[in-house]
Amino acid sequence: MNLEFNKNEDSSKQLNFQLQQRLKRVQLGGGEKRIAAHKSKGKLTARERIDYLLDKDSETIEIGAFAGEGMYPEEGGCPSGGVVVVVGWVQGRQCVVVANDATVKAGAWFPITAKKNLRAQEISIENKLPIIYLVDSAGVYLPMQDEIFPDKEHFGRIFRNNAVMSSMGIVQLAAIMGPCVAGGAYLPIMSDEAMIVDGTGSVFLAGSYLVKSAIGESIDNETLGGATTHSEISGVTDYKFANDEECLDHIRNIFDKLGGQATAGFSRKAAAPPKENPQEILGLLPADRAKPYDMMDIINRLVDNSEFEPYKDLYGQTLICGLARIDGWAVGIVANQRKIVKTKKGAMQMGGVIYSDSADKAARFIMNCNQKKIPLVFLHDVSGFMVGSQSEHGGIIKDGAKMVNAMSNSVVPKFSVIIGNSYGAGNYAMCGKAYDPRLIVAWPTAQLAVMSGAAAANTLLQIQVASLKAKCEEITPEAEKELLDRIKARYDEQLSPYYAAARLWVDAIIDPLETRKVISQGISMANHAPIEKAYNVGVIQV
Repeated sequence: MNLEFNKNEDSSKQLNFQLQQRLKRVQLGGGEKRIAAHKSKGKLTARERIDYLLDKDSETIEIGAFAGEGMYPEEGGCPSGGVVVVVGWVQGRQCVVVANDATVKAGAWFPITAKKNLRAQEISIENKLPIIYLVDSAGVYLPMQDEIFPDKEHFGRIFRNNAVMSSMGIVQLAAIMGPCVAGGAYLPIMSDEAMIVDGTGSVFLAGSYLVKSAIGESIDNETLGGATTHSEISGVTDYKFANDEECLDHIRNIFDKLGGQATAGFSRKAAAPPKENPQEILGLLPADRAKPYDMMDIINRLVDNSEFEPYKDLYGQTLICGLARIDGWAVGIVANQRKIVKTKKGAMQMGGVIYSDSADKAARFIMNCNQKKIPLVFLHDVSGFMVGSQSEHGGIIKDGAKMVNAMSNSVVPKFSVIIGNSYGAGNYAMCGKAYDPRLIVAWPTAQLAVMSGAAAANTLLQIQVASLKAKCEEITPEAEKELLDRIKARYDEQLSPYYAAARLWVDAIIDPLETRKVISQGISMANHAPIEKAYNVGVIQV
């Protein structure tokens, strides 16, 4: 019996249990009372609509389940950003489904709602996936309109994307299953086809109260913009249905007749499970994040047949680069090695740190994968780039810039999995959110920040103590410790993967055992978009 393994496994299982419990809470949306009130109108919930629509027992990825968590407390919160986004399959066709959750503030749009909808459209655009909008929303949350309405990445960008996506030939279908108000009315009507559910669906630029206020006309919402009005009088909607189920069935019928599309042609063979037991990942990842471990132990439990072809494995050893298959798909893996390594020159290199030689190696490997049309997978457990005079004199900045340049200009799809640390420029070089990964997910063990909690807290403490001393104020050791603890507590909260997921810095927090599925589904969706741009890294520092 390996006590260290058992300790690690217990810690991982506790974190996974917490993840499942938090997901259950989020999936309740506005709560059981609001769900009951919603269903009393004869309506399915957002999640029930998605479950009904998608192919049974097909693989799915939920995007942004924790969006908005802990945010807007003064407004009563906004679970999942008030919208459910899932990448799934309808009639054997992979697609994106976006469903407003009317149990959360009547489906009103908060700032995070707009950000999440834009992320759903971004996934559709990048991968040329059909997108389905299940609309049930009261429109912009007026108390926060200044944070939702006017800017480039705000509410209006949704409708601009509708138009651009249509011009790209991306299929967009919309079902109006509840209110669809004001500017939000454009989303379904700018889709290729718009359906409406009789008795519950309505769409208008201004509701009856605003109409009365603006022009003095007295009219009820159903006559103003209900299913009969728009299907038989205005011609705004294309189909009318008696209930949610009939409407969703029609969407499935449309998908059943969609024509084929070109693919990117990424290599895939018959899938094979890892020979090494994936369950052992839970015990191999140290509970103490400061402890070293061999990242190859993790990789061997993620890749098919536990087969990995290393690239320059004796050089730049703090980054592992190599080729493998995941669920049959060929991938190029770039992973941080967390064990301490010794170079041929006799120098000791710390695990999780990117040195000049490892950055050089990774840049060359990334370019090779682009040349061979192989998707890239980045496995993060990185503290950053090496610092100090030796590294600076050796040109660590230009070597790191080479890696960032090669990765930034990649035309093959990139996928990021944050296993442990993802700090500072290391996050950037390993394809953080700013570098357009097709998907970026985190394990419950992940941390994201400009630096570790301890390093940041001590740095901030030194700054504050120096400021006090500049004012001729003395600070006792007890007061200094209290200040340090307060700074560290605040910073540690921001390190959490849930803090990142709430703000959509990551698309999802996943059980480590779901990693193969997520990467496979990600490459499957990326394979819908042929590579149309030549790979060009531009000017590189040498």
